[in-house]
Amino acid sequence: MKKILSTIGVVSGCLVFSAIHSQVQAQTRTATGTVNNGEKPISGVTVTQEGTNQVTTTSSSGTFSLQITGENPVLIFRHPEYGERRISTDGKSTFTISLSEKVKSIEEVVLNAGYYNVKAKESTGSIAKITAKDIQNQPVNNVLSAVQGRMAGVNITQNSGNAGGGYDVQIRGRNSLRNPLNSATDGNQPLYVVDGVPFSGELSSTYSVGVLPLKNISPLNSINPNDIESIEVLKDADATAIYGSRGGNGVILITTKKGKSSPARLNLNTSTSFSKVASTLKMMNTAEYIAMRKKAFANVGITTFPANAYDINGAWDQTRYTDWQKELIGRTAGNATVQLSISGGSEKNSFLVSASHSDQTSVFPGDHHFKTNTVSTHFNHQSADRKFSLGLANAFSETSNNNLDTDYTNKALSLSPDAPSLYDDLGNLNWQKNTFNNPLSQLNASYSNKTKYLNQNLNVTYQPWIDFAFKMNAGITFQDIEEFSLTPNTVFNPASPSGANASTSSASRGTGSVFSYIAEPQISWTKKYSRHQWNILLGSTFQESQSKISAIRGTGFSSNSLIYNIAAANTISFSDFRTIQYRYAAVFSRLNYQFANRYILNLTARRDGSSRFGANNRFANFGAVGAAWILSEEQFLKNSSWLSFAKLRASFGQSGSDAIGDYQFTDTYTLSSSSYNNIPGLYPSRLYNPDFSWEKTNKLETALEIAFLKNRISLTAAWYRNRSSNQLVGIPLPATTGFSTILSNLNATVENSGFEAETSIIPLKSENFQWNASFNISVPKNKLLSFPGLEGSTYANSYTVGESIYAVKLFDYQGIDPATGKYVFTDYNGDGKITAPDDARAIKNLGPKYFGGFQNEISYKKVKLSFLFQFVKQEAYNYIRTMSTPGVIVNQPVEFLNVWSAANPSGIIMPYTPGTDAATNALTANFKNSTGAVGDASYIRLKNLQLNYGIPLQSIFVREATLYVQGQNLLTWTNYFGLDPEMVTSGYLPPLKTLSLGFQLTF
Repeated sequence: MKKILSTIGVVSGCLVFSAIHSQVQAQTRTATGTVNNGEKPISGVTVTQEGTNQVTTTSSSGTFSLQITGENPVLIFRHPEYGERRISTDGKSTFTISLSEKVKSIEEVVLNAGYYNVKAKESTGSIAKITAKDIQNQPVNNVLSAVQGRMAGVNITQNSGNAGGGYDVQIRGRNSLRNPLNSATDGNQPLYVVDGVPFSGELSSTYSVGVLPLKNISPLNSINPNDIESIEVLKDADATAIYGSRGGNGVILITTKKGKSSPARLNLNTSTSFSKVASTLKMMNTAEYIAMRKKAFANVGITTFPANAYDINGAWDQTRYTDWQKELIGRTAGNATVQLSISGGSEKNSFLVSASHSDQTSVFPGDHHFKTNTVSTHFNHQSADRKFSLGLANAFSETSNNNLDTDYTNKALSLSPDAPSLYDDLGNLNWQKNTFNNPLSQLNASYSNKTKYLNQNLNVTYQPWIDFAFKMNAGITFQDIEEFSLTPNTVFNPASPSGANASTSSASRGTGSVFSYIAEPQISWTKKYSRHQWNILLGSTFQESQSKISAIRGTGFSSNSLIYNIAAANTISFSDFRTIQYRYAAVFSRLNYQFANRYILNLTARRDGSSRFGANNRFANFGAVGAAWILSEEQFLKNSSWLSFAKLRASFGQSGSDAIGDYQFTDTYTLSSSSYNNIPGLYPSRLYNPDFSWEKTNKLETALEIAFLKNRISLTAAWYRNRSSNQLVGIPLPATTGFSTILSNLNATVENSGFEAETSIIPLKSENFQWNASFNISVPKNKLLSFPGLEGSTYANSYTVGESIYAVKLFDYQGIDPATGKYVFTDYNGDGKITAPDDARAIKNLGPKYFGGFQNEISYKKVKLSFLFQFVKQEAYNYIRTMSTPGVIVNQPVEFLNVWSAANPSGIIMPYTPGTDAATNALTANFKNSTGAVGDASYIRLKNLQLNYGIPLQSIFVREATLYVQGQNLLTWTNYFGLDPEMVTSGYLPPLKTLSLGFQLTF
């Protein structure tokens, strides 16, 4: 009996085990299939099983294989360019899935508003956005160059074509009256925020003025444009008021790329580009130049040429000709860039690691390089219950720039075409018997800088309940610069006392660093019931930064080999070693209410405190109200076949600016260069003003957003008016106080108003072909509404009430007097003399009249062509503003061959003179400061051209391969009399024309 029972037990156990094994086998199986778009396979589709960590992606042939468990699991198919699809397996293991391409309408676009995200459909503010597809692979070092012409209301101009230079960025105009010629310190620059961490602003160097205008080094040089996912620009009060005192000039939010849920992918992107000066001036050739010079002496009765007229007195070969633009700024600059990144993860954990290197050379003679190395990492985690999420972003970059200590552009335009050769027969620098200042001697001098940039961001969110969340955004930034300016004696003629030995050599070293941290705890609550929806956000900001600046200069060395060691100099001088602290604190809030999915009200408020203001006005309040009405959700339009979307919105509020420099309100002392008993002295440099306070900007906007024919045509039109008051200006003081001015607030008001329009259309769309086009235009208007006491202020010669603050006061040029052949100007005060400021009353507005861009993207199967035209309507200073007197030993444009004479009354310049006549020199100086030096600087530029080809692959290793050709600043149509109409500063290298070839591989 026992044996029988035992046998039965064994059999029963086997049956149970077999049943369990069979059940497991039934629950775990392999799902395979193909994903297409109805016609062709789709690669890169993420396939996951709902509720598990199982994930895979489709191959280049659209196939996938995934282990699934359970009786009836749900598979999810996701791709950024196609709509998500979920299917129930119903016991099947083989699938053919078709995905529909996304129609990226305004209803699907999500905007980053800084402290919160909002659907474009529901936004009550003005937020412009461009994404990675508009930025990536462009042959630029700074992403601001890639943004030009793509956004309404955002006017960006490049300060120089030299690598590592800065940009002037104005969002809806200039608000502040301070320092109109220095964009780095004028308080008109926007706030930059990278992954939630504010940038501390442009690095200000000490010694780069010879090669970088305004000594600006843009911090965005440290960010690889290919690492950027999107850029949002906040413009109106509704969008910027939540940033309070930092949002008066607009906010630029930069979001870098992050890892996504997918198997690990390795991406290699490499490109090689070539750059040249985009345009040159046609200068006189040798025969024309010599004729000009000889005529100049003849006009003043000099028949024997002076000893220093080397170009025509026989010292130089008058048959020589050198195109100095080709010689000094005509080289081809190369740029090699390589980027390697790896990304992947699951829905719970994802990562991205990216590293890149670029090396750009110069169009100047010599071996000059601008090198950038960047490393960025991102890690994101989400808990299984989706209540907790954590994001870590880190970016580090190092740039090095060795350049000339001077820009060769002026030399290229001014050197005589018959000037001697640069090298003698022995290959040495040619000084032509001490008659020639050889420009290549500057190759022995140098300017170099090295910068480091570190940005770390931590973003933690915890959601204990479905409608309630805690968030902490924290980050640190560190920027550091070290620069050298070296001037050895070898830059001088060896025959001169300065060139004799290293005792006249000099070296300068400057250092600067900025360390900043920020912490922003936040609480948000969302509630939706019936037809009502509430969103409430409360938060605070704590920020502190410390800047350190120092400079040292040494003169006289025993040998130039010691020039980098300033301690070896005979004479050493120090500039002030400065440490600057900045503290900032704020509380902010947002209340958003929606009713019936079509009526939206948005309230924002912020109270700020800044260490940059006096004790009596350290805190200020800012806020805004925005409202939107989604007309297309109304019953009488909801089912319209022609209308896809329509929204009216408006906003009003106040933001401000504390970008005025530190310690401006307090009494300060500066180290004197003089000493008493070998003890350095101090002198008072600034007066105390406890009422020193914020500049404030009141913003008003109304806008219409509308789309037709299933979003194939969309239009946004906006009108805005910004009024900036409480202006910080210098108030004149009696000389007996020891100070000429005191920086204080005046009730001066600057108004920026205008109209903006953006439209996009899809003219053609088929299965294999699509054409997208977009257009934007901005028509700004700037006016100084009021300025009490203007006539008695230091700004009396700069501004006029009722005129634009871009306007300049000039002599009114009337032409050339046919009786005398002299320049004639309007004598406003009737005293018979032309003097400033009494006769400098003619007004010329140098601000843009309108600007914008026209972009197209055409794709056919695996070929994609895109191009962008940028246009600007404006007046600007032309070549005449910086010209030398025609006839001196300086070459001139061929336009100056059209000289006035009795036989040529239509000539544009006075008869040539060699610079010996004081009256003629004075008239020329007046001409340079007259309306004659202002001309049309409008232009249309083929800003960017890109051709991509997706290479068909049948490889299990390479998922995607793309070959691309890019062009930047390829063609410019303009009537401007000068090198480049975009340049806001003269005498520096203009933006370069670039052609790039590259490829991208994804493994």
